[in-house]
Amino acid sequence: MPRPERNAAILVAAGRGLRAGAGGPKQYREIGGQTVIFRAMQAFCRHPDVFAVQPVVNPDDAAVFDAAVSELHYQPPTHGGATRQASVHAGLEALAAEKPDIVLIHDAARPFVTPGVISRAIDAAGRTGAAVPTIPVTDTIKQVGETGDVEATPERAKLRVAQTPQAFRFDVILDAHRRAARDGRSDFTDDAALAEWAGLTVATFEGDLANMKLTTPEDFIREEARLAAQLGDIRIGTGYDVHAFGDGDHLMLCGVRVPHTRGFLAHSDGDVGLHALVDAILGALADGDIGSHFPPSDPQWKGAASDKFLKYAIDRVTARGGRIANLEVTMICERPKIGPLRDVMRARIAEITGVSISRVAVKATTSERLGFTGREEGIAATASATIRLPWSE
Repeated sequence: MPRPERNAAILVAAGRGLRAGAGGPKQYREIGGQTVIFRAMQAFCRHPDVFAVQPVVNPDDAAVFDAAVSELHYQPPTHGGATRQASVHAGLEALAAEKPDIVLIHDAARPFVTPGVISRAIDAAGRTGAAVPTIPVTDTIKQVGETGDVEATPERAKLRVAQTPQAFRFDVILDAHRRAARDGRSDFTDDAALAEWAGLTVATFEGDLANMKLTTPEDFIREEARLAAQLGDIRIGTGYDVHAFGDGDHLMLCGVRVPHTRGFLAHSDGDVGLHALVDAILGALADGDIGSHFPPSDPQWKGAASDKFLKYAIDRVTARGGRIANLEVTMICERPKIGPLRDVMRARIAEITGVSISRVAVKATTSERLGFTGREEGIAATASATIRLPWSE
């Protein structure tokens, strides 16, 4: 059978995750500087062999879902049901009009799925029609009765731990879910069990030990520590920028349009805060400076919005497997007053970079009427960036 070309994925994210403790639904909590659901979804949204990703969410989570995955491309979310099985069924029905060949069903609480596992799922479902990733059981398993006494010791060599994404021919698994709904069966804990009930033979393929499900508070603590250990190369960079005033009626400062009696004399929009921040990030990467990546002599950058430069610098960090730990900007000027705009600027930098606002600082000071900033001839900014890179760097 040729490898299927129309492969879709369902991300099941409608649960409440109560066993994970306080802090809201676990799929929207951060781990390693990114939300769990973003980590889970991006692997499918960016996989070259997946043409559609269908999220299934709780209607109460619409706003937090949109904020968590805004930079990804996916199908309009559909609402989940009272059980995981009902949520998967809703996702399948939402995808029916797209007519995929294969569907991969994945739990949003498994944020460490890799492109390799996704590719193996597509291949396995293309060969067999129904397949699940598994890993060997390494501990001895005991079957116990209601009294807690051991009733049996299953043969460990035949046992496997099932993971997701579980992969099926779309029409077959949709039909199985519809049959289960008609028969009032809602007790299946995964789609493989439902497929077995429907008479399908379910194959297995190689899973991944790291593709674990986050269930308890201890899971979050352990995985946060694992990610931190991987990103143990801590780098700090600093940046500085200055622009003189010219004609105009506003200034761009930290990505925010600020009304003012003057404008900036600059090749781009003159945003000294973002320019300093870009230099700080590039400095932490030992990757040149803003002028080497965006030379003022290049006409394409004339009047350019500086958020483009900052997004570029963030992408350079991501491309090297790193993440931002902290960003800090200090504005040096007499006017405009930065204090009332501080949190707006923090929020804008967080939006541009995809970093939590709790990791962004904006400060301001004057030069006590000394120098060019004291004479209100322009504005200066300093910045620092702390990033974490893999030790392999």
